[in-house]
Parts: sequence; structure tokens; C-alpha cells
Amino acid sequence: MAWPIGRTSFLPKTRERPAAALRDRQQPANSGRSTRDAAGQWRSLQDLDAALPNWLYGDNRPFISIANVYWMRPIICSEIAMADQEYEEIMARYLADIEKQARKRLADATDLIAKFTDLAASKGVILGTESFEYIQTIGIVAKAPGIARTLLGPIKAERDGLLPFNEIAYRFPPSPHYEGCFAGPEFILMAHSCYRRGMHPVNNWAPRFIDLFWRFDSSGIEKYIALDEDRVRIDVDGLGYFEADTWYGAPFDEDIRNIKTGIAKLRPPLDLEPRHISFFFASAYCLDIKWSELNGIKSFQALEMKTEDIRIEVEGQHYFPARYLHAEFDLATNCFRHFDGAIQLFTEDEYFQRRDSDFNMTMKNPAHIKARSNKLFKINGPLKTKDWVDLCCHFYTANPLTFEYFSGEYPKHVNETLERIRDQASKLPGGA
Repeated sequence: MAWPIGRTSFLPKTRERPAAALRDRQQPANSGRSTRDAAGQWRSLQDLDAALPNWLYGDNRPFISIANVYWMRPIICSEIAMADQEYEEIMARYLADIEKQARKRLADATDLIAKFTDLAASKGVILGTESFEYIQTIGIVAKAPGIARTLLGPIKAERDGLLPFNEIAYRFPPSPHYEGCFAGPEFILMAHSCYRRGMHPVNNWAPRFIDLFWRFDSSGIEKYIALDEDRVRIDVDGLGYFEADTWYGAPFDEDIRNIKTGIAKLRPPLDLEPRHISFFFASAYCLDIKWSELNGIKSFQALEMKTEDIRIEVEGQHYFPARYLHAEFDLATNCFRHFDGAIQLFTEDEYFQRRDSDFNMTMKNPAHIKARSNKLFKINGPLKTKDWVDLCCHFYTANPLTFEYFSGEYPKHVNETLERIRDQASKLPGGA
């Protein structure tokens, strides 16, 4: 498996983390707080954040291309140490090329933009020149608060804010060419931007949850989805954007009825540097799991917290995002009856209180952390365990901790990469 280029240094080898299947074992939460600057090495160029290439967002992408500026062959990230100056020069050229391409695409689409502006105005949405943007991974988008819901028209939302998938699909059929999209004759509705790589709105979809959710169908189930409510794509005949990498579900053959109730906390190996966590663990700080049981229903909760350098902006405020899953398993029917996912948004104080704790902290801590939460999807109805596992793994795309939880070990390519990292570290002066 080949990996992206990156700035490289080595950490002398320390005690290796023992492999373990942690599903049925309670682990105490670690205490302590990282002293690393919250800006993080990959977020130091704050003004570049909106246009960083996808391979900087810690999603395990194996291949990279930087527009028309460079083509870099896939390599093991430890092969090259890129100097800061060289990195910044590449980034500057990359951004200049992206901006030039965007200006040209918008200029070529003058008539299309004018036509859509009139359409939006007829629906009460007033757009200006600044409302349109070309994004390499998406196309030409129109931006305005609530534009997607306005153009979609009246629709009954759930109490959690989600919209019925089938009702949207009846009006705007799911696109056969663009996953995560509902295609109309004049615009395309898109799924929520938190499904994108790094949860960043300029990136392509993270593999492969959106693809699986769009295609998933089974007797008796109802699907609900969150839309990108402030953006629609308007170049409906434009080209798609393909990225040649993927992620896989974990093998799992355990009977849900036999899983013990309790909590587990999984962490990446403690001997890895932050850059390794970013590349190979999707910047995951931890994965918390909890199983509980009441009145014949076994409930599952999972929370994936990222390292402190991963933040997103919502309504002008910066938050630490955490992806949350919840499911209910009916012991009588031996299948899941409900499954949902959300994005939780922690303030800085909330983040550092929560990340080294667990799901039981709310019962022990009188401060009671209640993060802001936005529901992203839900499925009601009979759901097979295999489908549930696949959707879990792909919701937490590129995070080997999920794979470890279900299978008891990391994916083969992750183990091989860790062996190479430790082998090279052991050969350095001071290495074990």
C-alpha cells in the first residue's frame, strides 16, 4: 500500500501497544491533556484551509495529484522529508492554479449563472456574483442560507431535522453519476458536508458511506438524510470527480445477543507520532464504545473523537467535531430496528474534558458535557448485522480503530505500515 507525501521525522521506538480485541473489556480512561498547539502542524497556514488538497485531511488517501502543478508518484510517507519552504512553495503554486481554474470556469458559465440567478429569485432567494463558486471536487455551486430547502419545496422534516430520503428521491431522483446527490433539471441537491473528507466542504465524499447509504434498500426500512442546506450544484451536466481509493468494512460474525454490556475505549498505538496518527488513523484520538440493555433492546453507542488539530467552522465558530453512532438491537427479532449517526460539536473546554473520559462520565461528572449535535442520517426498520457493521465502518472511514473493534486487529495494510515505521525508527540513533 502506498501513501501520500508528507513532512517527515522519526520517533525512537518505545514500548509497543499489545494487540487486543477490546469489545467486551472495560478500559479505564486515560487522564492528561496534550500540550501540542491546537493549531497543529497541518493547520498552521490558516488562510489556506479552505483550499487544501484532500490528502492533507488525514483520511488515508493512497494517491495524490496536485491539479496541473505537479504529479507525485505514490510513496511511503517516510521516504521523503519535505522542507517547510518547499512545502509552502508547492502549496502556493497549487492554490494559484486552483484560483486560475476557478475564475475560468465561472467566466465560461456566465449564461448558466444568470439563468440560475433568475430561477432562485423566482423562489425568493437573491443571489449575487459572490454567491457562486467553482470547487474542483464538486463543480459550480450556488451558496445562500437555506437555499437547498427553499428550492426543494415543502417537505415534512423529522423532529431531529432529517428529511425522508424517498420523498426527496421522488422529486429529485438520486443521481446515477454523482453519489450523494439528488439531480434535478436545473440544480443538484447534495448530502451534508460532514460526509466529505475531513468533514470539509471543499473535499470530495469520504469513501464509502454515502455510496452505500444511497444504494442501501431493504424491505421495511425507512431512510432519512441531512442535506447540505446552504449549497446546491448548478452545472448539472458537468463532469464528476473520481478519486481512486476506498475503505473496507470489517469481518464480524459475533452474535449481538452475546455481546456483554459495558464500555471500551480504543486508542491508536501510543508510540506513533502525530503525523502517523493523521495519515494512518484519520487523525483519530480515540473511539469510545458502549453497549447497554433495557426491556429487550440492546443499545449501541460509538463516539469517534479526533486529535486537537482537527476543527471545523460552523456559523462563524470553531468546534472540535466528533462523529457519533447509535443503534438499537431487538433481542426478540434478532436484528437492529434503528440506526442513526450525528456530528457532535465540542467547544475547546468540552473537548478536553470529554476525550479522555468515556460514556459513563455524564453519570459521574456534575458538569455534564452536552455537546451541540446535528443528526446526519437514520434508518428505521429491520437492519441486518452485516449491513450495520458495513455502515459503521464506512461512517468512520479510514479509522482502523473501528476495524479493530469489530475484528480484533487492524487491517493488514495498517499492520504492515506500522511494522515499517517501527523498523525504521529502531535503526535510528537511540532506537531500540
